[in-house]
Amino acid sequence: MTTIVPTSEEDPFLAVVRSTSQLAWADAGPEAAEPEITRLCREAEESIVAGKWLELASLMVTSAELVSSKIPEKDLECTYTIICSLVKNANNLEDVLEMVKVISSKVVQQPNDKASLRLKILFNLYNLLDHPYARFQVYMKALTLAVDGKVIEYIVPSFKKIDNFLKEWNIDSKDQRELFLAIANVLRENKSLVKESLKFLTKYLATFSNDDAQVLDEAKEVAVRAVTEFVKASSIFQCDLLDLPAVAQLEKDTKYEPVYQLLKIFLTQRLNAFMEFKNANSGFLESYGLVDEDCVTKMRLLSLVDLASDESGKIPYTLIKDTLQVNEEEVELWIVKAITAKLIDCKMDQMNQVVIVSRCSEREFGSKQWQSLRTKLATWRDNIANIISTIEANKVTEEGSQASSSSAAAIQGLSVR
Repeated sequence: MTTIVPTSEEDPFLAVVRSTSQLAWADAGPEAAEPEITRLCREAEESIVAGKWLELASLMVTSAELVSSKIPEKDLECTYTIICSLVKNANNLEDVLEMVKVISSKVVQQPNDKASLRLKILFNLYNLLDHPYARFQVYMKALTLAVDGKVIEYIVPSFKKIDNFLKEWNIDSKDQRELFLAIANVLRENKSLVKESLKFLTKYLATFSNDDAQVLDEAKEVAVRAVTEFVKASSIFQCDLLDLPAVAQLEKDTKYEPVYQLLKIFLTQRLNAFMEFKNANSGFLESYGLVDEDCVTKMRLLSLVDLASDESGKIPYTLIKDTLQVNEEEVELWIVKAITAKLIDCKMDQMNQVVIVSRCSEREFGSKQWQSLRTKLATWRDNIANIISTIEANKVTEEGSQASSSSAAAIQGLSVR
């Protein structure tokens, strides 16, 4: 059954109220239905005449939601297109924000009913708005709907534009935290997006500073979540969590101090340190949903990266065996695993039982790594300068030789003549 919204014969807003109220009261019988339909239409007409657009929006969206499950998707979309257009009639910014709140809150109330369409309705509302903060409010509702309605695939592509959105919305740090955490929660629904989820958790935590200890305390639970997500992720070997104030506070927290120590081990130490930590904190890994075998595997790869970062660029097989706590025949297997994970580039010298490293990943990128990069760039700059000087010197010498040859030829030619 198709519900026709007759917008050509009367005001489109009034037509929506009439059609939705008729459908809502269809089963009540004429005697009960007609007075209610008349009352609702009269209220809508009075709101239109008085320019009370916020009241009209509340009336229309309530009526629309009463019949949302009874009408086809196209009709519901058409109905909401008219309702959303009310924002263009708002008298001031306060009314716009209130209208957005009324409409979007109703749209997300029934996430299991036509979820993808409801998300589309929110996107349409977003595009109708001119005010940046009103757009931000709608986007936050869309994130909630995406998770509750299990339609995250429709909103994930927009995350690539978040930096542009932030410039447009110009929101404060509190709103940024809400945004980053909401996005991380959306991404957590898809296990293949764990790297992106950790990225937005890190963005969230980076908005906190040491200035306000009370506010910083709010980030503890998320900081713990970020650490455990990093440790669990089998394909993530680097993060920037360690020096963030929101994470560093865990070190002085009685309850969460072991969480911080675990992160420190995964970013700065080797397998032996992890084994010692595990033995000293019985049951800790299980309490945070961490699997011992998975942690050991990751720590072996990270330990190999740590060995590869040595300035000599050569790692004896025996050192790998002892550090990774494996048998001799497993050494090359772990080297291959590290290469496959793109943690190191190297060659295996089986004759001399040595690994020759040409490149390795950094486990963290802090002040030490920046200093190393600065040193390497300075060396590179000096080498380039020396090459340029050599080329210019050779050029001058070559030009001088050519000039001497030309002079000699000219003299020779004169003597011939």
